[in-house]
Amino acid sequence: MDQDNVIALKTLEPIQDLLTETLRQGAKKLLALAVEAEVEDFFIKNQKPLEDGRHQFVRNGYLPERGIQTGIGEVRVSVPRVRDRGTIK
Repeated sequence: MDQDNVIALKTLEPIQDLLTETLRQGAKKLLALAVEAEVEDFFIKNQKPLEDGRHQFVRNGYLPERGIQTGIGEVRVSVPRVRDRGTIK
C-alpha cells in the first residue's frame, strides 16, 4: 500500500484583462445595490419605535469588506452594519 492517490489541486491565477475587470466592477456595483436594497427592505418591514420614541434599528457604518466568490473570481463588497437598540437595556 505504498501507492498515493492524492491529487494536487491546480491553483488558478486571477484573470487580469480589461473585460474581466470591467465585469468585476459591474458585479461589485450590482452586489452593493442589492445589499443596500435588502437593508432598506429590512428597515421598512421591521421598523418599530421603542418606548422612548427612537427607532429600534439604525444603520451604523459598514462591516469590513468581504469576498464573494463569483464565476469570474472573487468580488469584494462592503455590508452595512445594522444596530438593534431594542436589545440594549
